[in-house]
Amino acid sequence: MPSHTSNGDPNGLGHLRHIPLSFDSEKPDSSARELIVALRPEWSSPGSNIEFIPFKEGITNTLLKAVNKKDGLSEEEVDRDAILLRAYGHGTDVLIDRHRETQNHELLMKCGLAPELLARFDNGMMYRYIRGTPAQPTDLRTSPVYLAVAKRLAQWHATVPCIYETQPKSNGVNGSAHGPSEAAIAHAAPGKPSPNVWTVMQKWILALPTKTEAQRKRQADLQHELTKLIEELSQRPGLGDNGLVFAHCDLLSGNVILEPQESSCTTPQDIRQKSVSFIDYEYATPSPAAFDLANHFAEWGGFDCDHTMLPTHAQRLEFIREYIHTYFSLLPQKPSSVDEEAETRKLMSEVDIFRGVPGFYWGIWALIQATISHIDFDYAEYAEIRLGEYYGWREAMKSTGKSTDKDLSIREKRWAQLE
Repeated sequence: MPSHTSNGDPNGLGHLRHIPLSFDSEKPDSSARELIVALRPEWSSPGSNIEFIPFKEGITNTLLKAVNKKDGLSEEEVDRDAILLRAYGHGTDVLIDRHRETQNHELLMKCGLAPELLARFDNGMMYRYIRGTPAQPTDLRTSPVYLAVAKRLAQWHATVPCIYETQPKSNGVNGSAHGPSEAAIAHAAPGKPSPNVWTVMQKWILALPTKTEAQRKRQADLQHELTKLIEELSQRPGLGDNGLVFAHCDLLSGNVILEPQESSCTTPQDIRQKSVSFIDYEYATPSPAAFDLANHFAEWGGFDCDHTMLPTHAQRLEFIREYIHTYFSLLPQKPSSVDEEAETRKLMSEVDIFRGVPGFYWGIWALIQATISHIDFDYAEYAEIRLGEYYGWREAMKSTGKSTDKDLSIREKRWAQLE
């Protein structure tokens, strides 16, 4: 197992086939077919029957499942050869470093935590399909599923090494832009190697639109808030080396795949137990574990941001107990003894402290998406809802011990709910 930190590309990464073609959202079927046949020439032979099934769980990219439904093949046999084609959202290079995304996928593949990456193309990538069903927000709230998520996330955090840049990148979320902002991004959080979740947010704030006075004021306000967050939270102790773990940072329901139940599962306990995999690693970056958990908990409300559906204190405790148990059982260099209950209480407290940060993170992201995306989604409204979560947390933290329940936002009331 590799050590918990690493610099540059791990050995064996970065030698992926590139297909010099693009997916065209104006001609989705023909352009997708051309890409699939370039990857799998045998799929153009007589008897092939290529079909594309769109997935609509995400709001950044286009995701298609390509299958070859030849006569005589069972559904399982068709799925075994299925390919996922992911085309990047319009203009998202300002948000995401696609080279780093490929590194992330290859690293996770090497650790046995991602499907085989088959090829890149000019505006996307193709990889093997994972059999299973994308979760819905309602699934995340069921105990067998959230305990399976806790185990899988702990496995990521305990066993996948963080990769840090040795040279600045010229574009994307995880690199540094050339010019006067380079140092501001790379050194956003003093003493923390770059990239990390703090450099990501700094990069995004510098990419916000600034054409109008209102936009410039908003950018300045958000910069002020990020500076405060970094001062308050970036140096807190936490799991991983230097308080950072390899974090998914986008664990919404559609990125959690519910794996099929094994046919050998016959007892009620076996049937209740679930296994999950994670997909889509474009936002993965070194981060405090508490941020990754708080970010996932925020997704229990779905894109509708139904704050009444967030996990209660009891549900978070159950999740974090499972996470801590799995994390320390898988850690390559285990401490001689671990007080799992003490570690659970520490992480519970940290997640409480970080609970408002995902709203800030995705609020900035949505403000940028509102100016570049061609996807039919109200990013501007979503930005206000997510930033409202952050400011609601700020108000709750400011008035801790002084406020009454009626002074809290709906989200903060739900977070404080015990059962």
